[in-house]
Amino acid sequence: MAEVFEVPKEFNDLGFGSVVGGTNEKRLLNRDGSFNPRREGLHPLARLHPYHLLLTISWRKFIALVISGYVLANVFFALLFLACGPNAIGGQPPQLFGGTFGRALFLSVETFGTIGYGNIYPMGIGPNMIIMFESLTGLFTLALGTGILFARFSRPTAAIIFSQRAVVAPYHGKTGLMFRLTNKRMNQLIELEAKVLFSRVRAGARIYDQLSLERTRVVFFPLSWTIVHPIDEKSPMYGMTHADFVQNDAEFLVLLSGIDETFSQTVHARTSYKPPEIVFGHRFVNIYNRVRADGTVSIDVRKLGRTEPAPQDEEEEAWDDSQSVHHTMHFSAFAPKRERRNDDR
Repeated sequence: MAEVFEVPKEFNDLGFGSVVGGTNEKRLLNRDGSFNPRREGLHPLARLHPYHLLLTISWRKFIALVISGYVLANVFFALLFLACGPNAIGGQPPQLFGGTFGRALFLSVETFGTIGYGNIYPMGIGPNMIIMFESLTGLFTLALGTGILFARFSRPTAAIIFSQRAVVAPYHGKTGLMFRLTNKRMNQLIELEAKVLFSRVRAGARIYDQLSLERTRVVFFPLSWTIVHPIDEKSPMYGMTHADFVQNDAEFLVLLSGIDETFSQTVHARTSYKPPEIVFGHRFVNIYNRVRADGTVSIDVRKLGRTEPAPQDEEEEAWDDSQSVHHTMHFSAFAPKRERRNDDR
């Protein structure tokens, strides 16, 4: 009789391992989606990835970096012109430019941008060699800058707004972990899929469980999505309190992926929730506005993370049999009644 080998169960892990993320360490995943764990021991040049850095930094940092580089480059070439002596630049006198340095700086600016108004010009072999080198540098910089700027505009990214807090609220006679999200941009995301991992420390090691969700994906995402994990007997959260979350250093890791309809490419977003960001006994307020006269449905994004105490008595629930709660938390009774027309009979 052949020996039967039992296949070990695959661990649910985002790639951090069981050692990372102890009770005295930072959260694994920041709210903005960046990671806290670091890789040390690499060569300094291995960490240098200018192209990746210029694509991923914020627009504010990118513009500040471009302006700083532009100014420093022109100052550098202006100093080279000054090093060539007082007769290196001809044309209009230095007084019109605020001094010799100002005249050298403006000559560098005109050369770097291939402008050349002709009011100042280099004189001699040395200054003309500097002009040749700066012209070549300016052409390369302009080409690279244009390419990086185009790449930043053409690179699809997701701008998802997650609710600042998650709640553990009544859900179909039990309880459920819930948080909301919406699209920050006017573009459309389709085939949106969510994964939520429940991470906590047990017996000195960090363990992970992928939570089962009310629904793991939605086809369209025009408004908002309330992601719900029903807490039943099969849930790893069953019977746990907020104090248990704090004691076990719990963290809920969220990964979202979808297709950007504009670029037809997959985009990702991620975040996490720690115990201070989880509220027990609260529920999210209604995010929907009154339906407009023309029938248009809208939401108030400012209410995305607002909560209110959840009634303990089911009879006092704001949503009852006459009000259906869907994955978008849309209350059907919140819409005005339509007038009955002859063709509806």
